[in-house]
Amino acid sequence: MTTDRISGSFRDPAGYMFRREGTLYRCVSDVGFPKLNALHESGLYDRLASQGLLVEHETVDRGLALEPHRAAMVIRPRELPFISYPYEWCFGQLKDAALLTLEIQGQALEHGLTLSDASAYNVQFDRCRPLFIDTLSFEEYRPGLPWSAYRQFCQHFLAPLALVSRVDARLAALTRSFIDGVPLDLAANLLGKRGWFSPGLAVHIHLHSRSQERFRDSGGAAPRLPKVSLQGLRGIVDSLRRLVKSLEWKNGSSEWIDYYEANNNYEAVGLDEKERIVAEMSEAVGASIVWDLGANTGRFSRIPASQGAFTIAWDMDASCVEAHYARAKETPELPLLPLVNDLANPSPSVGWAHAERDSLGARANAQLSLALGLVHHLAIGNNLPLPHVMKWLRSLSPSAIVEWIPKEDSQVQRLLATRGDIFPEYDLEGFERALHPYFDVAVQRAIPGTKR
Repeated sequence: MTTDRISGSFRDPAGYMFRREGTLYRCVSDVGFPKLNALHESGLYDRLASQGLLVEHETVDRGLALEPHRAAMVIRPRELPFISYPYEWCFGQLKDAALLTLEIQGQALEHGLTLSDASAYNVQFDRCRPLFIDTLSFEEYRPGLPWSAYRQFCQHFLAPLALVSRVDARLAALTRSFIDGVPLDLAANLLGKRGWFSPGLAVHIHLHSRSQERFRDSGGAAPRLPKVSLQGLRGIVDSLRRLVKSLEWKNGSSEWIDYYEANNNYEAVGLDEKERIVAEMSEAVGASIVWDLGANTGRFSRIPASQGAFTIAWDMDASCVEAHYARAKETPELPLLPLVNDLANPSPSVGWAHAERDSLGARANAQLSLALGLVHHLAIGNNLPLPHVMKWLRSLSPSAIVEWIPKEDSQVQRLLATRGDIFPEYDLEGFERALHPYFDVAVQRAIPGTKR
């Protein structure tokens, strides 16, 4: 019988995740059992699950645990088709995840509970809907105590949202380096004076950071925790909610967000025919999970999604992903999830022993990948040899729809405009040589009006 412990849950004393025969379970420890029991007895679990805010689970045989004698309970949560990380979310996704966390904290207080953990990793996306997945992050509310997860919320959500909104969208990448949240002193320094001009940021980032510094300067002596009333806690949650809602990111300049409306070598008939070809090929594969690599704003991602395949649409341009996410939220019935990733430098394995958060490749679960308008960016824009690109594509899925774009194409010429042509192998013959060790070509189609 195959049993694997999920490495990313090892820090939690309340319980760990594991798989047995491919099915996902969670072992609840003696520490976690009172938390889960309180969640159910308070009625909060039923309320949140019925609202689609908290992942559902069922209790199963305790003997399924890796060490049954140490298990207080074993549950089987509803499994999602893909696990993403906060550094792969666009601004709108992180904002929605923050608002979900605050909504859950607000409802928890109404039921005599509080969130003991406000990590962004406790949220996943079920299609384009944020979902809280940690049922062991609740504990009994104790009158007078402050919210123990306040700092964590500010580091995981408020700091990166504020930095993207008020400073530079590229600072979202800090969440990949700081997996325990962006340090508040760093956020305060980067925000500078502009943070002080916002009453909310002044309190929750700048003054919050200074209080942490005072604690460090005290030599680590246990601080006297201020008494906070229930009304005061609700006020903090409401203040954070208003602040998060007020943070906006106006998509900055992007050379790709209007790609399908600008000069892209496609006439209308060419784009229509490309859509038909992709639909035909995608349907022939019949994949249940599809990755669209370099999805732009999702025009072609919607094709396999409309055929019923759960489709993850990856793009490095945060503006494109932001636009795609906003549009995808309007059609929540489509099994579609837009995410941010630089495919030339994809998400690595990070955290303790390089195993706490899996790399992009380690999470690859697609039966089909779309690589439309991608290969030339990797091969010419990033100097990646074609055989390396094809090997990488094959590592992600057994089947792929790959668009070949020759040097004569204006998009390739654009990449070559400021550099010498050092790519003698970048031609159709070189592409086919690179392709054949990893894929068998089932069908090939030309796109009318182009050389693609």
